[in-house]
Amino acid sequence: MAITQAVCTSFKQEILVEGHNFTGSTGDTFKIALYTSSASLDASTTAYSSSNEVSDSGSYSAGGGSLTSVTPTTSGTTALCDFADISFTSATITARGALIYNSSNSNKAVCVLDFGGDKTSTSGTFTIQFPTADASNAILRLA
Repeated sequence: MAITQAVCTSFKQEILVEGHNFTGSTGDTFKIALYTSSASLDASTTAYSSSNEVSDSGSYSAGGGSLTSVTPTTSGTTALCDFADISFTSATITARGALIYNSSNSNKAVCVLDFGGDKTSTSGTFTIQFPTADASNAILRLA
């Protein structure tokens, strides 16, 4: 089992046929789910699955949490999407990676995040901090 960071191949095709709407508060709902090291997630992932998702704990429940600040923008010739950091409180979680997916569109996969190792919170706050929203660092960018 492995988690490999990637923009999902199915997402690349779906955006060409208007399968995802990132238009702020009027667009689709995007969520992030956390996974254990037993998960198999990579560019071939097509949809959210509860298989090897971390257990419910604190404010984290199956399916993860909704992402905000998803309005796309550009930086130079790169289109990008920024997400606000998200936290799960009072949680005991050990996660190796995550999946961003579109819960408004059949839970279709957007991208896989590889944390580079297990990240843990014990009866505390588990936070996913997204990188700077620019052409070189944004978590979701199309160059």
